[in-house]
Amino acid sequence: MDYVEKTVKKNYIYKGKILTLRCDDAELPDGNPCKREIIEHSGGACVLYVENGKVLLVRQYRYAYGESIYEIPAGKLNEGEDPILAAARELEEEAGVQADELELLFVDYPTPGYTNEKIYIYLAHGGKKVAAHLDEGEFLDVEYVPLEKVQEMLKNGEICDGKTIIALQAYLLRQK
Repeated sequence: MDYVEKTVKKNYIYKGKILTLRCDDAELPDGNPCKREIIEHSGGACVLYVENGKVLLVRQYRYAYGESIYEIPAGKLNEGEDPILAAARELEEEAGVQADELELLFVDYPTPGYTNEKIYIYLAHGGKKVAAHLDEGEFLDVEYVPLEKVQEMLKNGEICDGKTIIALQAYLLRQK
């Protein structure tokens, strides 16, 4: 059976710098009408960097959660931007590291029920230190955490960011 839902009309409610909100009129596979609330997002890219057995993590306050969380360097894709270039840009801007090579690990669909956002998750191979240059209004701490400690942090829930968990678990599986 074909389970495709057809868009009848896109109804835009809000257009912001980061996201657009729609409440579409759609049609279910059986022909019945329905509404679909969608958040349009340009997507993001992130990169896991490991050096000498230590994982580069950033700790940043996230307003929506009201807390500081651990993440790997990440950022929003600019319109038409190649995700690998965005990942390289974020690693340099946030952490002052220029990767020698980036390998795509996964494309994550973080919340498929209501957004079209895709997050491109990369693994850095090699790198060199350069000057970090945070975006205006961006505040974070960079920490190099031993891999054993990162594993403990995963087990006890200290790392709760989905893209970071995916990247770390993929990396740890490769180490076995």
